Amino acid sequence: MKHLFFILSVIITALQAQEYKAVFNCNANDMQYIASRMVLVERTMDMIEKNGDIPKFAITIHGGCAPIVSKNYDEIVLDEKDLGSIELSQKQLIKLAKRGVEIVVCAMSLNANTIQKEDVIPSVKISPNSFLETISYQNNGYALMVFE
Repeated sequence: MKHLFFILSVIITALQAQEYKAVFNCNANDMQYIASRMVLVERTMDMIEKNGDIPKFAITIHGGCAPIVSKNYDEIVLDEKDLGSIELSQKQLIKLAKRGVEIVVCAMSLNANTIQKEDVIPSVKISPNSFLETISYQNNGYALMVFE
């Protein structure tokens, strides 16, 4: 009887959990700002999970944000003060991907930033156009959160 009560309470709790769906669209050029936002995404996930709810997040990356997905970011970033921030952002992306966050980078932005597709970190999906991905997430009920 104890086990039945436990199983029922777990099922009821799971049914009451709210799902938080958001797509974080990163187009910023300020690497320190981007790093702070990547940390904030993780903290937001932690807060949601602490409340017993379920985060379902995605990050779309394009424009000036694209260097954070390059294995060789130190070869394409000219300002050395940005290297530490890019390293932090990349570590955060890897951590977030391990937690189920879908990460997508725009192929056009890779090209504009002279990043080869084979230099993209493994946890990142390459899209021909990240606008299409962002629109798709929104069409599927994800709130749009913008890093600009």
